[in-house]
Amino acid sequence: MKHGILISDHEKAGGGARRRSAGTGLGASASASTSASTSTSAVGLATAGGPAPDKPKWTARRRRVMANLTGWSFAAPATLIILGLTVFPAAWAFLISREHWNGITPARQIGWDNYRLMMQDPDFKSAVNHTVLFTVLYVPVVLVLGMFLAIALNRRIRFIAFYRTALFVPLVVSAAATGILANFVFDQQFGLANNLLRVLHLPQQGFLADRHEVMWVIALIYLWTDLAFSVIVYLAALQDIPTDCLEAARIDGANRWQQFRHVILPSLAPVTVFVGVWETISVLQIFELVLTTTHGGPLGASQTIVYFIYNQAFNLSRYGYGSAAAYTLFGATLVITLGLFAYARRSKIEAF
Repeated sequence: MKHGILISDHEKAGGGARRRSAGTGLGASASASTSASTSTSAVGLATAGGPAPDKPKWTARRRRVMANLTGWSFAAPATLIILGLTVFPAAWAFLISREHWNGITPARQIGWDNYRLMMQDPDFKSAVNHTVLFTVLYVPVVLVLGMFLAIALNRRIRFIAFYRTALFVPLVVSAAATGILANFVFDQQFGLANNLLRVLHLPQQGFLADRHEVMWVIALIYLWTDLAFSVIVYLAALQDIPTDCLEAARIDGANRWQQFRHVILPSLAPVTVFVGVWETISVLQIFELVLTTTHGGPLGASQTIVYFIYNQAFNLSRYGYGSAAAYTLFGATLVITLGLFAYARRSKIEAF
C-alpha cells in the first residue's frame, strides 16, 4: 500500500524493472561522458604539441632518406665509372700539359711553355686552318641538305621505307670500314672514281693524293656517313608539326614555298640550332676518317687538330705538347658551343 492505495504484485514488478533500466541508462550515460572527456583530452594533448605527431614526421623523414640512399646505391657505380673516365683523365691531362714528358723519363715542369710554343708552331696553325675551313664549309651543307632530304622523305611515296633505310645504313658503318671503302673508290690509279672518269673520257683526278683536293674528298666521304643523323632529327621534327597549321596556310592560299617559309622553317629553328651545335662539335673532332685514309697527308694537307694531337702524343711521344693542344681544342669548342647557346637564347629558340 502506498499513500493509502493498494498496489498489486504485478505493478510492483514493473516498477522494479523501470528503476533498474533507469539505473542502467544513467550508468551508460556516465560511461559515455567519461570516454568523451578522455578522447577530448587526448585531442587536446595532440593539438597542444604532444609527442603523438613526432612519430609520423620522423617516419616520413626516414623514408625520404632511405629512398635517396636506395637511388644512390644504384646510380653510384655508374657515376663513379663516368667520373673516373672523364674527370680524372681531364685533370691529369691538364697537369701533363704543363710538363715536358715523353712517357719514359721523369717529367719536367715547364709552366705554360707548351702553350706558347703551340701558338708559334706552323704545323698547328695549318691543322687549325684545315679544321676551321672544313667546319665552315661542311656544317651549312649538312644542315641545308639534311633539311631538304627530310622534307622529301616525309612524303607518302612508294618504297619510302627502303629510301629511309638506305640513307641510315652509312651512319652505322664503322669509321675503319668507311676508310677502307674510300681508299678503294678514290685510289689515284685503281680507284672506281678514276675508272669512271676514264670511261667518260674525262681527266683523272688525284683525289686523296692531291693536296688541293684531299679535304674536299674527305668532306664528301664524311657527308656520306654523317648526313643521316641530321636527316633523322629533321624528319622527327617535321612529323611533330601540327597538320592544322599547314592546312590553315593552304586554305589561306599559301603555296608550297610560302608554307615552307612561314610555317615549316620557323618550326624547325630549334632543331636547326641543335643540329648545328652537334655537327660543329663532331667536325671539330674528326679523326678516324683522316687516320684510315690519308694519315694527315699528303704533306700535311689533311691534318686536322685531333690528328695533330694524336701525332704529337702517340707518334712523337710529346705528351705534354699534345695535351696542351687538346686543352686548346677543348677551350675553342666550349666557346663556340656557349656562343651558339647564347644565340639561341637571344633569339628565343628553345633548342635545349
